[in-house]
Amino acid sequence: MTGRQLRRHGLGVVGLLLTSLTVVAALAAPWLSPHNPIASDFAAGLEPPGTPGHPLGTDQLGRDLLARVLYGARIALFIGFCTVLLTALVGGLLGLLAGFYGGWSGTVLMRIADVQLSFPFILLALTINAIVGLGLRNIIVSLSAAGWVVYARVVRGEALSVKQREYVQAAAALGMGRARMLFGHVLPNVAPSIIVVASLQFSQFIVAEAAISFLGFGVQPPTPAWGSMLSESRDFLYVAWWLAAFPGAALALTALGINLVGDWLRDVLDPKLRV
Repeated sequence: MTGRQLRRHGLGVVGLLLTSLTVVAALAAPWLSPHNPIASDFAAGLEPPGTPGHPLGTDQLGRDLLARVLYGARIALFIGFCTVLLTALVGGLLGLLAGFYGGWSGTVLMRIADVQLSFPFILLALTINAIVGLGLRNIIVSLSAAGWVVYARVVRGEALSVKQREYVQAAAALGMGRARMLFGHVLPNVAPSIIVVASLQFSQFIVAEAAISFLGFGVQPPTPAWGSMLSESRDFLYVAWWLAAFPGAALALTALGINLVGDWLRDVLDPKLRV
């Protein structure tokens, strides 16, 4: 293994560790912190980190910050997973059909994708969210509506290439049905690209959800979400730095870990990068 490959795999291990830590923390939240993340205790407001019973301190309402960060991880991962799953299914299927069958429908789909890609992702997601309304379900819908085009374009390009290969042409010459060729030969060969895009999009969706919640259009208080926690901390930055530091660090480390895993998967699944 070369030094370059070792470095890439080393970063992949770091990404796996960070991502696994976030997942474990989210799943084990009730055991890692016995406090209710939305229960207020005004007498214990703005307690600093290290306070007995509150390792990360408390917020302005006396809510345990460790519990809110841990339960915020659940919200972030749930939104990221649901959005990635929905966009991969919808965008991947549309791109697969457009690339394999072509015709005017594929052309129209790509022109729609081109128009949508001309808008900034976060602005488009924020606009859709403002239209469909607030709430957890609606933020998943808005992020999915803004993110499907990436899968569609990538998968369409891959499908156009795969359907020209000899084994697909041979299957067609032997009389294999088009649907069987599509899902038996083309889909397995474009699946690695879908996996790579999904791993890279995962962190983008988590950060986008945090940004939308920060602006007040996403997950609403008192539900613990990293974006809304950062928004609530703005008025207390000079007297309670921990209100922004810990949810911000959790968001940054989670996004970093998932991005490193995505880069590693791209290196592993893309044969052109195996040097």
